[in-house]
Amino acid sequence: MNIIITGGTRGIGKSVTQLFAADKFNRIIVTGRKEDALESLANSTEFNNIITFKLDLAQLATEAIKFKQFILSQFDSVDIIINNAGYLISRRFSETSDSETRAIMDVNFFAPATIIRTLLPLMKPGSHIINIGSMGGFQGSSKYKGLAIYSASKAAIACLTECLAEEFNDIGVKINCLALGSVQTEMLSEAFPGYKAPIKAEEMAEFIKEFALNGNKYFNGKILPVALNNP
Repeated sequence: MNIIITGGTRGIGKSVTQLFAADKFNRIIVTGRKEDALESLANSTEFNNIITFKLDLAQLATEAIKFKQFILSQFDSVDIIINNAGYLISRRFSETSDSETRAIMDVNFFAPATIIRTLLPLMKPGSHIINIGSMGGFQGSSKYKGLAIYSASKAAIACLTECLAEEFNDIGVKINCLALGSVQTEMLSEAFPGYKAPIKAEEMAEFIKEFALNGNKYFNGKILPVALNNP
């Protein structure tokens, strides 16, 4: 299978990438911001099937054409897209700057939307797009101070998922959003020092991998909460 994973150099994205790479018949293109982390990830597989592309998703608007050309140089079709990359700033709304707000929305909403639009022509019937959302953006869930913009960005990608499922019905491409609760990742530790999540990144990665492979048989356009607690 041909798979694309954003934000694959740490946390859940890294674990998902390595799980897919354990199958020699998979080829995975992974994006990340750090060259050394990408190189280390590519060297971690015995089948040499992780392909890396350095990309800051906050700058994707100017890099989309280059990214698509790279994809086309490697794949003639795409089976799975996992929009995993995320950006979180834990700060009260009144103290969050416009530039920080735009950066969060760029990574968590505009970048996944651009990737989907850019790569859709490569997706065939049966392909699956997974947007990684958050319980913070799940309607009716508990909300927390300091996460207003982050939660709003995740609510936006959840709504986009529902809308695109309708648009893609005629081409057979399925799309779903997994609204994750707290998972022990570097991003969580940076935002909430000292907090211990009930689920490890490796454990959540197992679920996401299986859902990417089989979830489209049962779900389309769904926002699925995946959480033991919230956050």
